[in-house]
Amino acid sequence: MFEQTFKNIDDILWKESGCASELDYIEQTSWTLFLKYLDDLEKERKAKAQLASKRFDFLLQKQFRWSGWAAPKKADGSFDHDSALTGDDLIAFVNNNLFPYLQGFKLRASAPDTFEYKIGEIFGEVKNKFQSGYSLRDVLEQMDVLRFNSQKEKHELSHLYEAKIKNMGNAGRNGGEYYTPRPLIRAMVQVTDPRIGETIYDGACGSAGFLCEAHDYLRHGKKRLTTSQLKALQKKTFYGKEKKSLAYIIGIMNMILHGIEAPNIVHANTLSENLTDIQEKDRFDIILANPPFGGKERKEVQQNFPIKTGETAFLFLQHFIKCLKAGGRAAVVIKNTFLSNSDHASRVLRKELLENCNLYTVLDCPGGTFLGAGVKTVVLFFEKGAPTRKTWFYQLDPGRSLGKTNPLNDADLIEFVKLQKTFADSVQSWTVDAGDVAQDTFDMSVKNPNAPEEEPLRHPQEILANIKLLDKETEKILQSIEKLI
Repeated sequence: MFEQTFKNIDDILWKESGCASELDYIEQTSWTLFLKYLDDLEKERKAKAQLASKRFDFLLQKQFRWSGWAAPKKADGSFDHDSALTGDDLIAFVNNNLFPYLQGFKLRASAPDTFEYKIGEIFGEVKNKFQSGYSLRDVLEQMDVLRFNSQKEKHELSHLYEAKIKNMGNAGRNGGEYYTPRPLIRAMVQVTDPRIGETIYDGACGSAGFLCEAHDYLRHGKKRLTTSQLKALQKKTFYGKEKKSLAYIIGIMNMILHGIEAPNIVHANTLSENLTDIQEKDRFDIILANPPFGGKERKEVQQNFPIKTGETAFLFLQHFIKCLKAGGRAAVVIKNTFLSNSDHASRVLRKELLENCNLYTVLDCPGGTFLGAGVKTVVLFFEKGAPTRKTWFYQLDPGRSLGKTNPLNDADLIEFVKLQKTFADSVQSWTVDAGDVAQDTFDMSVKNPNAPEEEPLRHPQEILANIKLLDKETEKILQSIEKLI
């Protein structure tokens, strides 16, 4: 329904001199799409208020509503080209009037968890990169075709937006840090099995893929949800933090398209919070995350953690363990070298994980799972409150090389999810007793004892003898052919 519209928008952005990459494309798509969504949301709320004979007050002043500047209409509903701003006038209005007005919502909002506050935060971070008002006018007219009036329309828009996020992830290393393959996320959600009433948190939420997939898992499960359960999903289930401005905006928009009207995503550096300040009210039932790895944090940030390290992912893992409620469950992506590194921080953190949490499953992912990452990863599944007694390992082998044109898919993870329910041993899975882990190193290296032994390499003399034999057979065949000619 809307796929061609998204393609048309991308074509316009590709020609716009102010947009140089997929990151720019999705940023500019996001803020215009958000304002179109806000306009449809306000119209829907107004219609409901009128049916209930209640007064309705628009969030935005008339001149800043979509119909006031982006897509003015005539009395018959057709587009009013005469009153529509374009060219330099449109750019001046957006930069000097619209954005400052929307940024002001953050100061005028009654609380940080309000929709008004989210508007102010988004437009305090996003930038208008259009240099041509004619390009912006073309995008606005394309965007005006989109509709958020039905679940079917929202569902399609969410899929198209996810595709843009994926393209951004494929665009290179910087884009890839925002994107975790959705098949992997879905498998992580299935294993942790969230339930209505539990709180779900991602402290490095990026494009909010984990929160969106968890929402879909709960929203479209087997049971039909009650009104109170739907309200709980909207307000009291999903929580996230994101440091980077663009990722924060994308995450907000992605959650909105998946049905969360005012997402509980905070624009903040998660690692700036001291672990000693985290109280019971700050903890969550489930944590799903793929924190950034390979980064180096400053000394003042490291002071917030009992285990000092510059490795970003190790600091996040400490944060997640602290933020879990007793009995809470987590699934966290981390570099596979975490399981075997001999440095002090790695050893102490593994000890902390094994002694204070039940590390019940480790999924070993093949190279190429994460495009552009260049490292192998594992997923740690653990429960807080009891020490690890046994850990079930699964070595994922899709039987092919993964890459941009051959990515991970849901079928690749079916066996993992199935076997994980009973911790069954197989050619690709095995169990390690915690008592067998060396207590000085806590090394948890992935070493599959069930993998079939490879045939021993043949001796060079044997190979040469086979080559000579094949040469003789080839010569006889050629001689037979010559006799026939």
